[in-house]
Amino acid sequence: MDNKTLAELLVEVRAKMPLIHHITNYVTVNDCANATICIGASPVMAHARDEVAEMVSMAGALVLNIGTLDDAQVDSMLIAGAKANGLGLPIILDPVGAGATRLRTATAYRLINDLDIAVVKGNAAEIAVLAGAEGNIKGVESYGISGDPLEVAKALAKKMGLVVAISGATDIVTDGKRALLIDNGHPLMGKVSGTGCMAASIIGSFCAVSRDYVTASAAGFAAFGLAGEKAASHCRGPASFKAALMDEIYGLTPESLIKEARVREA
Repeated sequence: MDNKTLAELLVEVRAKMPLIHHITNYVTVNDCANATICIGASPVMAHARDEVAEMVSMAGALVLNIGTLDDAQVDSMLIAGAKANGLGLPIILDPVGAGATRLRTATAYRLINDLDIAVVKGNAAEIAVLAGAEGNIKGVESYGISGDPLEVAKALAKKMGLVVAISGATDIVTDGKRALLIDNGHPLMGKVSGTGCMAASIIGSFCAVSRDYVTASAAGFAAFGLAGEKAASHCRGPASFKAALMDEIYGLTPESLIKEARVREA
């Protein structure tokens, strides 16, 4: 993988400042907005069914996150998603907690089946559940899966015809044929809430400027993971890490991606 491609995508995000429409959960909504701003895009968090189609018309990508579900939110997601599909805009789905309850699992499947999803970004257990494999999840936390995460991701990508992005110690991105592994990141990223949701926002920002959703998702993971590494090098713990993470996303340069991104072909 040529890191110059990743750097060029970062430059393009900051030049175009695409609007990223989120219909997301209330636990991490502010973190996602700030991460989107810091990477160089523009966030909007609109969920009212009467305006979501109009808002999508102004956007470069749509991020759907099922972390705090209710019926009205699902309706808004379907309306916004249908509009995004009609406009040819990428939809990034974060199936938070899929496998934990019947509602979450059924909603994730409904969104994938009813909409043309570009990228499904989740942890290993969430992706395993959607792929029909065994995933161990408690609440919204992943406790592992049975089987090889890469093969599980490839199976889901082939079955659903989309890009699968698994966050973890090594992130995985695949469309079922091509697969990239991203080794950037730090354990502290798992010690604060919202990092998975923020990753989806950053991936959405990159997908808004590139139709190569495998490379765009890998660029998002690499940029976010590298920012996490840099933040961890000068923080005291989870609270100061979270503040430093935003600073490092904002301060990330194309040159640092070229030198320090660790993306490899699987």
